[in-house]
Amino acid sequence: MGQRVVRIAMNGVTGRMGYRQHLVRSILALREQGGLDLGDGETLWPEPVLVGRREYALRELAERHGLDADTVHTDLDTVLADPSVEIYFDAQVTSAREDALGRAIAAGKHIYTEKPTAVSAKAALALAAQAEEKGVRHGVVQDKIFLPGLRKLKRLLDGGFFGQVLSVRGEFGYWVFEGDWQEAQRPSWNYRTEDGGGIVVDMFPHWEYVLAELFGRVTSVQAHTATHIPHRVDEQGRTYDATADDAAYGIFELAGPHGPIVAQINSSWAVRVNRDELVEFQVDGTEGSAVAGLRSCRVQHRASTPKPVWNPDLPAGTSFREQWQEVPDNAEYDNGFKAQWELFLRHVARGEPYHWDLRAGARGVQLAELGLRSAAEGRRLDVPELPR
Repeated sequence: MGQRVVRIAMNGVTGRMGYRQHLVRSILALREQGGLDLGDGETLWPEPVLVGRREYALRELAERHGLDADTVHTDLDTVLADPSVEIYFDAQVTSAREDALGRAIAAGKHIYTEKPTAVSAKAALALAAQAEEKGVRHGVVQDKIFLPGLRKLKRLLDGGFFGQVLSVRGEFGYWVFEGDWQEAQRPSWNYRTEDGGGIVVDMFPHWEYVLAELFGRVTSVQAHTATHIPHRVDEQGRTYDATADDAAYGIFELAGPHGPIVAQINSSWAVRVNRDELVEFQVDGTEGSAVAGLRSCRVQHRASTPKPVWNPDLPAGTSFREQWQEVPDNAEYDNGFKAQWELFLRHVARGEPYHWDLRAGARGVQLAELGLRSAAEGRRLDVPELPR
């Protein structure tokens, strides 16, 4: 059947995530492998159309990667009016996303977007309803579940390794430099509430789908937030007040298949890393435990669990880490962002099932919204199921 070209408007690719993970490691990587094999002799060939405010930066990207100069645009409405553009992708700052997605849906484009999809659960649900009414296909990036470590964890869960899962403990974060004597690894808007910043808004949508996909729906949340670093230095060397939270400590109750599960997740941009990976989840069950990171996963089964004895007067006689067994890969794992892009492109081209849609994105926004409210009110809040 030959090659099918799909033109994708990519808005926000001059940013770190939009450029590295979505443009280079997903769309351009698909082109480097000859396109996406759809079966039946047809190959899908993605053609990126770069959209943004800084024309010079977009042109530099296009030249760097051998893209045609006419793929660069600074006027979103012009791109959305082009009937040859089938998909709109958004990796802009959070505060600009909701409006752009609404315009793209109104123009009849299929939607693929980073999180959070909007600044409120109500607005995120409205986008989902708009897309459903318009009849366009829509997806939200939920990359963590495609990571090798969490895919190994999912394999353990599906195989019944844990017995009844009792609890989940997650640690995420790293030290983001303040920007004075070393350049910050994250843009300054991340630390301003008025610009859509904050670690709860950034990370709680991730925790929602990770917990729901692996263990069960989140039914309650209790969170405490902090702005540990009150002043930072921006990209122009100017000191500014950090108005958004840079750390969040959350307790979530999950509706597990065998009963409630307690999950505790710490998220921080003001923590120095003393673990094997930047994010790790420990899962404890009646039959075994596991610790999963971005790539690795280690287990300890009930039959091989040692018998620690608390004695503060004597040094530990063994290394606890050495008592765990590494889970083998048993498969080749591609980049998680690219893997989800491939599934979404198949959804668009072939109508294959795909449930990581705008309603899934709205659930993440809802959890972030409730997490912030929980922290402000100092109490646990129920997480109701979103209306259809």
